Amino acid sequence: MELHHKKHHATYVANYNATMEKVLDAQAKGDVSGQLSLQGALKFNGGGHVNHSIFRSNLAPVAKGGGDVDKMGADLKAVVARDFGSVDALKARLAASSVGVQGSGWGWLGYDPADKRLRVATCPNQDPLHATTGLVPLLGIDVWEHAYYLQYKNVRPDYVNALWGVVNWADVSARFDAASRK
Repeated sequence: MELHHKKHHATYVANYNATMEKVLDAQAKGDVSGQLSLQGALKFNGGGHVNHSIFRSNLAPVAKGGGDVDKMGADLKAVVARDFGSVDALKARLAASSVGVQGSGWGWLGYDPADKRLRVATCPNQDPLHATTGLVPLLGIDVWEHAYYLQYKNVRPDYVNALWGVVNWADVSARFDAASRK
């Protein structure tokens, strides 16, 4: 994960900042076409930054509670039970959706503020969950090969299943609490 953070995430941030400079320059020149031409780069690099920031906070070493479902707040546990039947059913559904992403992208547990339910969703590439679906991201699973290839080669299911051992359920619960109280 250190390589993932220092190389991949840092590149998204650097590219987002460089793209924003170009957007601001185009704005200053009144170049609407130039601004519009940069929207793809903004979405990709900005999404990469947002997604990786959430992903990093969603994980914790076992010594700091990673993987400990008992760290999940009571409110989130109740909504997981209502919407999925059990934590194990949620894990199975999110794992299957994440493994099933064709190419590169993300698996997500999100909160739908419109109907106050949890949803499993996937996004291609670096598309950010909230900006593209309206769901508030609670737990993200990076299924780009750069996230797992060094340890798991091309066996995405092994990587996704191993992540459950380091999910920071306290962070996921805090995200749920914040989203559900708005």
